Parts: sequence; structure tokens; C-alpha cells
Amino acid sequence: MLPYGRQSIDDSDVAAVVAALGSDWLTTGPRVARFEAELEAVAGAPCVAVTNGTTALHAAYAAAGLGPGDELVTTPMTFVVTASGAALLGATVVFADVEEDTANLDPAAAQAAVTGRTRVIAAVDYAGHPAEYDTLRKVAEGAGALLVADAAHAIGSAYRGRPVGSLADLTTFSFFPTKNLTTGEGGAVASPDPGLLWRVRTFRTVGLVRDPGRLRYPDEGGWHQEVHEFGLNYRLPDVLCALGSAQLRRLAAFRARREHLTARYDELLADVPGLRLPAHRADVEPMRHLYPVRVLDGRRREVYDRMRAAGIGVQVNYVPVYWHPVFADLGYRRGMCPVAEAFYAEQLSLPLFVDLTEPDQDRVVQTLRDILGS
Repeated sequence: MLPYGRQSIDDSDVAAVVAALGSDWLTTGPRVARFEAELEAVAGAPCVAVTNGTTALHAAYAAAGLGPGDELVTTPMTFVVTASGAALLGATVVFADVEEDTANLDPAAAQAAVTGRTRVIAAVDYAGHPAEYDTLRKVAEGAGALLVADAAHAIGSAYRGRPVGSLADLTTFSFFPTKNLTTGEGGAVASPDPGLLWRVRTFRTVGLVRDPGRLRYPDEGGWHQEVHEFGLNYRLPDVLCALGSAQLRRLAAFRARREHLTARYDELLADVPGLRLPAHRADVEPMRHLYPVRVLDGRRREVYDRMRAAGIGVQVNYVPVYWHPVFADLGYRRGMCPVAEAFYAEQLSLPLFVDLTEPDQDRVVQTLRDILGS
């Protein structure tokens, strides 16, 4: 089965991991700080590494102070954790509809969803295409809320010349194997705000405070540490950070290859009837994690089944979040975000990954053409 996404691992990645395994530090060592500094150079803001994209969102929401009585405004066209991370902290999730072309959070819908309890507005860079951050920033500031970017798909992307990671108050990344770079499992939170980033780092490290200037009992002894607020162990170990650093050195090549494959899909599929290609706005530079087409005329399920029967691992990204039973049981109902639901009914992700060969891509295109032409 040709997968819809997979990691790209070469000898330099393996060597980096082996070197970390032979060092004195498997975790909480120098490779963590090195990886975080190298991430900052890409993200445009200081970063804290965490265990995965889900824990990145949980830590970001905790740093934002989300809790009972607060509301998070976000998109339903995302993986469930964009919403569940806030719900786990006791906040109420308010879903706002998406833009018809990009499937990103619609700023007008977000504005309409804002109330006096809105504490966070969370956008998602769907498929690697950045959301409309300048407009969303105005919505967040008008509401007195923080702006969070779920950039799990988008490390390496830019919006109006600025890197994803520098656009929101808090930005989260995922380094799952199918993403633009991988640490196996892993993630990070970026923020230009030192106070927010300190809260992320503390939450990521079980809430432990060691800075003498912050201790309540600073004269206790050199061993002394304190917990002022509860946190969790979301630390990414040196072994995985070593892999991340090696992957970052290949990021420019990853970008070039994804751009090449995306351009080939755009060209090869341009005249296929019954198919709509992904949007690309002029003011963004997306590093695509997904290549999401829309299959028209109610044929998405048929195309999905036939492509997979042909050995091509297409995927659907995503079921609208509030369709999940856990949200339905809380009273959320279908029909809340009709644009997102219409997008879901047609969406299909074609294989896109760095090591995808052109002959395999040609097979994807021809199989899709044959199905839609039959």
C-alpha cells in the first residue's frame, strides 16, 4: 500500500540518534536546548520541546490560563485534540465555521462566536496553508483573548513573509512521522512572550520551579525545588531531539521536494472533471503537509474505496470535531458549521511525502483519473 504520508530517514538521522544513545544524556540534556534553539531559527520565536503535538496544545492552553468558565473559539476542521486539550482543562469549546476555499478558521465566524468569556481563539493551518492571522489577531485583541496557532501541519510555512511560529501568542507544532519533519513522536510550543513561554516550560516539567528568583523558600539548599502550579511530564528526550536537529538540517530539502510534488499534482490534475484542487492564497508560502483535493458530485466515498483497493493510501482529514461522540454527548449537534461539513463531505488527501517518487505520483494521478472518468 502506498501511504498517504511517511517519514524520511537517512544516515545522518541515524547517526545523530546513535550519538545521543552513546552520550551521558538520554533526556534533560544539552540536545534538548540545542533542538529548541534550532527550532527558534525556523519558527521565528523561542520554543519549548514537548512529547507530541497533543501535549503541545495542552501545555499552550494551560499557559494561556484556560479553565472552567472560559471559552475557546476554534475550527471543527482539525484533529480532535485542538478542541479536547481545552475541554480537558474545563473550558467550553465554541466551534466557528471555516473559509470555503482554505478550510481554515473564518475570521468573520470567529468574531461572531466571541463572547465575554472568550479567553483563547485557536486557528489551525490546515494542510500547511497558514490561516488569516492578521485578521484573527484583530478579533482576538477585540475580545481580550489570546491567539493560538495550531501549526501541526505547517512548520516551514510563512504568512506575509513571516514564519509560522511568530504570528500568534502561542504556536504549537507536531513532529509525528507524517509531518513536515519528525522526531518519531514530538512537538513544540513557540511564543514571542517570555512569560507565556516560561509557563509552558514549567507546565512541561511537572510544574517544577528551580529559579532562585522565583522560589518561595530560596535558602532551603541547593537541592531545593518547588511546585507552584500543577504540571505534567511532557519532556522530549535528548534522543528524539537529536533526530529533530538532524531533520531540521534537511528542512530546506524537504520543502523543495514537497513544493515540487505539489506543483506536479497541480499540473497533472488541473483538467480532471469532478475534482477541485487545494487553494493557495498569494500572500502565503505553504509547506504542505497534505495535498487535500475535493471530490465532487457525492463520489468521495467511492473514490476513497477504489483508490485504497488499488493500493493507494488516500485519507480523509478530518471528521468535523463536534461529530465525535464525546462532543455529541455534551450537546453539540451536526449542522453547526455547514461550510466545514460540506468540505468534509468532499475532502480526500492524496499521498504526499518527501520520498514519494514521480512514477508513484503518476500512478496516483492516473488511478484517480480512471476512477473519475468511469
